[in-house]
Amino acid sequence: MAAALARRGGGGLARALARGRGMCSATAAERAAGAALTSEELMRMERERSAHNYHPIPVVFSKGEGSHILDPEGNKYIDFLSAYSAVNQGHCHPKVLRALKEQAERLTLSSRAFYNDKFPIFAEYLTSMFGYEMMLPMNTGAEGVETAIKLVRKWGYEK
Repeated sequence: MAAALARRGGGGLARALARGRGMCSATAAERAAGAALTSEELMRMERERSAHNYHPIPVVFSKGEGSHILDPEGNKYIDFLSAYSAVNQGHCHPKVLRALKEQAERLTLSSRAFYNDKFPIFAEYLTSMFGYEMMLPMNTGAEGVETAIKLVRKWGYEK
């Protein structure tokens, strides 16, 4: 891949990958060099190097703002899918980015294996708002199904 990137003008990124550094540790200039790849090249690389658990629509997202996205060639699209409703507020919403940056500078992630100072306040707010006794937010369908199975089993034992 490093050689292919170098041929496409992605020499900085190719060198970073050759040194064993990934995208997160690459410099901004090295990441920008990778952006020189075309949509077709990126889709081909993904088809060749990743599991085929999805059959994506042949559009490469490269930048987003509000409800619009751009591909590497600069074509503009309206994002009607909104990352399965994960970005209904739009891409790169200033208020969301500000909150994300403030939190990431304080604490990036806290596993539910520990307590943190935000989750209980959120749980209190949400249960009060909807009149529920408890809540459990999920970030994947697998967690939702797992929790539903546990609830059904508990109900079965009690009833």
